[in-house]
Amino acid sequence: MQKPSGPREKIIPEGDDRERLSCPDCGYIRYDNPKVVVGVVATWEDRYLMCRRAINPRKGFWTLPAGFMEIGETSAAGAAREAYEEARADLSLDRLLCLYDLPHISQLQLLYRATLNSPDVSCGPESLDVGLFHWEDIPWDDIAFPTVHWALHHHRDAIGQDVFPPFGNPPGASARMGNDDTATS
Repeated sequence: MQKPSGPREKIIPEGDDRERLSCPDCGYIRYDNPKVVVGVVATWEDRYLMCRRAINPRKGFWTLPAGFMEIGETSAAGAAREAYEEARADLSLDRLLCLYDLPHISQLQLLYRATLNSPDVSCGPESLDVGLFHWEDIPWDDIAFPTVHWALHHHRDAIGQDVFPPFGNPPGASARMGNDDTATS
């Protein structure tokens, strides 16, 4: 008996409208779907929590605590986990701040508005440095990804609002983004 060798042929499965990799031996169809990134825009008083990346892509640049959602967790739990993993942050989530569609890199990003329960933060294994920055001191020229800029500005736009719909991609922003500097993990 020959051992199946996995998905290797592109076919359009019955009832589908696009090519998928399929295994001709067993009929398995591999569905590749977008990745979900979750994170936070967290503040302590009037300062923003940011992390300097210790990993690629964009190692050495500043970002918000965020990363890929894990199987079996809610987006909120994933956002809190990422904040702890990257900045050892103890925080309280408020509400979904923004939802960014990034089809060119197959990502959906959900960032929550959060408040730190303590200013005590420190580097996790994916961070070279962490800091709490006043708005004017944010290292704007060293931001890792366009979505970090968007989320910080959307957070600022929502200050003082208890209820608001989640922000989305700024008009025309997706078309301006390149493939090299937009992924996150």
